[in-house]
Amino acid sequence: MHKKMIQAIKDDAIPILETSDLNSLIDVLNDEKYVLLGESSHGTSEFYKVRAEISKKLIVDKGFTFLAVEGDWPACQQLNRYIKGYIQKETNLLKMLRSFNRWPTWMWANEELIDFIEWLKEYNQKQSDDQKVGFYGIDVYSLWESMEEIIKYLEKIHSPNLAAAKKAFSCFEPFNRRAEKYGVAASFYGEGCHDEVIQLLTDISINKHMYLDSEENSLNLEVNALITANAENYYRTMVVNDNESWNIRDRHMVEVINKISNFYQNKAKGIIWEHNTHVGDARATDMADEGMVNVGQILREQQGNDDIFIVGFGTHRGTVIAADEWGVNFERMIVPPAQAGSWEDLMHKAGPHDKLLIFTQKNRPIFNRRIGHRAIGVVYHPMHEQYGNYVPSLLPKRYDAFVFINSTNALSPLEVETVFL
Repeated sequence: MHKKMIQAIKDDAIPILETSDLNSLIDVLNDEKYVLLGESSHGTSEFYKVRAEISKKLIVDKGFTFLAVEGDWPACQQLNRYIKGYIQKETNLLKMLRSFNRWPTWMWANEELIDFIEWLKEYNQKQSDDQKVGFYGIDVYSLWESMEEIIKYLEKIHSPNLAAAKKAFSCFEPFNRRAEKYGVAASFYGEGCHDEVIQLLTDISINKHMYLDSEENSLNLEVNALITANAENYYRTMVVNDNESWNIRDRHMVEVINKISNFYQNKAKGIIWEHNTHVGDARATDMADEGMVNVGQILREQQGNDDIFIVGFGTHRGTVIAADEWGVNFERMIVPPAQAGSWEDLMHKAGPHDKLLIFTQKNRPIFNRRIGHRAIGVVYHPMHEQYGNYVPSLLPKRYDAFVFINSTNALSPLEVETVFL
């Protein structure tokens, strides 16, 4: 079986020797609404760089209009305002990137992102307002920051919804921004704020016609209200059910993507940057056995396969930025050679060079075997990765294409004063 797969990779994979070789990926795209670009770790330099190059081509050649990334909405909104020119005064991009201070900070506070953000800003300067590309965070974690954004905006416009926002915010104050403390109180002692955040979300949704003004304030308010409601649910659930809290998070990310798409209306074409475990269809992995869903699966179910194109990423060996436990300082770690018989091992044995493999009607049956596929999280133990870092996957059902970087290097984090939430 492995010999046939290796030979098929040799026959079909396109060597990536320079950036222009990625054009083969762009050429197979038709009118997809979303292109999902994965990564097999959150700390690999090449994944950020290659995704940026693919994204540039999608924007210029295919008319994509926004990026949605696995980051916090409030912090990403600052980058969005920067690249769209909403910030008129001179702005220090490095300082702005350091606002990504929630652990793991290195995911967005890194040097690799700088050139891409500047490229987006320069590109937008040449576009009319309705053609400018946006940059948005779609994750669920920013409960307190999102509530602060809501109150700040409602105060500014003297909104009648301000009282509901302050009531919701005051409900969370006793927990001192400690998500686990809130989760325990809400799940085991009935001391939650569910009613308050649902009332806030309802009030803002009903009155959203009042907020249709410039610089995306309406979208910003609506998404921050959605985050407040879904984050409350997420933190309340995570202390009792890991799988369901995962589902709440990924369903939330799809909700935000849909909100952004509604904002862009008929111009909506989104590039989504997330870990492979979010973008690669969960039904093609053992996640499905645990009742877990993810962004790639939900978008395919909502939009249909023809409107979604998913690209997985992987590496055979190298270095990576990660931590050996949650919330501690990051380290530059060695990524050992891929486990024998894994997907990364087969890609390497087909030639120790970078390559792009596009799954086609002809080659899908050859690759349609459940095989281990490496996934590195923000917490990583290289010497023990065989016990939990390989996800059994049907690769041609999980992705539409795969980018393989044979040897990779660790991301370059910026110095940030970390907030642990």
